[in-house]
Amino acid sequence: MNNKILLQRRDMGRLALAGALLFGAATAFVQQPAFAADEAPDALVKRLSTDVLETIKADSSIKAGDINKIMLLVDSKIMPNVNFQRMTASAVGPAWRQATPEQQKRLQDEFKTLLVRTYAGALDQVSDQTVTIRPFRGAPADTDVLVRTEVKGRGDPVQLDYRLEKTPGQGAGWKVYNLNVLGVWLVDTYRTQFAQEINKNGIDGLIAALAARNKGNGRG
Repeated sequence: MNNKILLQRRDMGRLALAGALLFGAATAFVQQPAFAADEAPDALVKRLSTDVLETIKADSSIKAGDINKIMLLVDSKIMPNVNFQRMTASAVGPAWRQATPEQQKRLQDEFKTLLVRTYAGALDQVSDQTVTIRPFRGAPADTDVLVRTEVKGRGDPVQLDYRLEKTPGQGAGWKVYNLNVLGVWLVDTYRTQFAQEINKNGIDGLIAALAARNKGNGRG
């Protein structure tokens, strides 16, 4: 696979904590589902961040990067609170609209696996971090908001911001669809890399490249 699809080691380090927080493990969403529809977006992010960090700290197999365990927890507890279709569509760009439903499903599956495998090895960096929510500027009627946080631990504080949308109907509530770490939006980073592969080999080429990378990264 073209190495341009991968984050550089420097970028991966900057995004490692974001991956840990988003794709690590969170028990609160299953234990407290009543919060989802009524909870304010900044309160949700605070609870998510704190619970994820505490869960990672307490589970040695997750910290060690156990892919099967991380995948199980992501599917059951994280994905219901992320608009992953929107995240994948944004990363793929205009070509998403030309993709068949089957191609879209494959892209979502491979992108999720890529993210989990990319960040699994960074979970052992989680130790004494705490999360502070910065002043929230959203209005009650907003349906798309930015929640800004600061993660403190060893070294300099890390700016970690979340983009969330409010979804209506069954399962209504706020869902994450992008992350910004130190000024770098995760979806934008992948969009540039994916566009290069799509321009050369099309949607199927991107799917094949992601699948090859994920297979090559097999762990556990």
